[in-house]
Amino acid sequence: MVTASFSRATSRVDGPFGALEYLSLGSGTPSSIFAHGLAGSIATTRPFATGVPGRRSFLHFRGHGASDAPENAWTYPALGAELRAVADRVEATRALGVSMGAGAMCALLEQSPDRFERLVFVLPAVLDQPRTDAALSRLVALADLVDERDVEGITDHLVREQPRAQRDSPAVRTWAAEQARLLSGTPVSRALRALPGEVPLTDRAVLARVNARTLVIGQADDDAHPEHVARELAEVLPEARLEILPPGGVLWGHRSWVRELVSTFLGETD
Repeated sequence: MVTASFSRATSRVDGPFGALEYLSLGSGTPSSIFAHGLAGSIATTRPFATGVPGRRSFLHFRGHGASDAPENAWTYPALGAELRAVADRVEATRALGVSMGAGAMCALLEQSPDRFERLVFVLPAVLDQPRTDAALSRLVALADLVDERDVEGITDHLVREQPRAQRDSPAVRTWAAEQARLLSGTPVSRALRALPGEVPLTDRAVLARVNARTLVIGQADDDAHPEHVARELAEVLPEARLEILPPGGVLWGHRSWVRELVSTFLGETD
């Protein structure tokens, strides 16, 4: 989870509610767009693009990185509209969304089920039913720490959110400390308070209209991204393949596995 700005390498596009920062790498086809999670960033989605051919583009949603932080409501439909703006700019035909980014994809697809030809949902957290899990209070606690600019407190919080087997790793502590510094005092706190009570879909049944080939990646024993949500999403999407990873961290213990899954899937030609 990082909110660093990549202003020297990135571009900006006028989104529906303000300017959005994005980064494009590579060229040719296919063109894929990568959408980060809550309090995430371009940096945290770039590992998912390793080995993916063609043009790879990454955005910062509102309040993250150098993207504007509009005053209007922080909702999944708003995020979906922001995702569409960048996807249209880079002519993306394929999309990957992580957690909040997966929710933004769902909201976009409810309006335009045929927008993409291939989709990857990583750790989807919510569909059409509000969350009631224990992670909700932790997100609010993190928002308070961000507003208080408590870098040490944010660091400890982020470490505790990682898989138990990874928490004592020096690399995890170093990563958390850097992300804490970047999150401190940012508008991300507004998203941490608003989005956990929102849902991306009015009715998950609308996703039955999506004919894009889809990969859904869930993880066991992750209360912030319940396994059953990934299973339910795969069930409603007509062309979905489901992969449930064991505990250990999608980009900690299973980084190579996830990269192989994503690069193979997004690199395939129909």
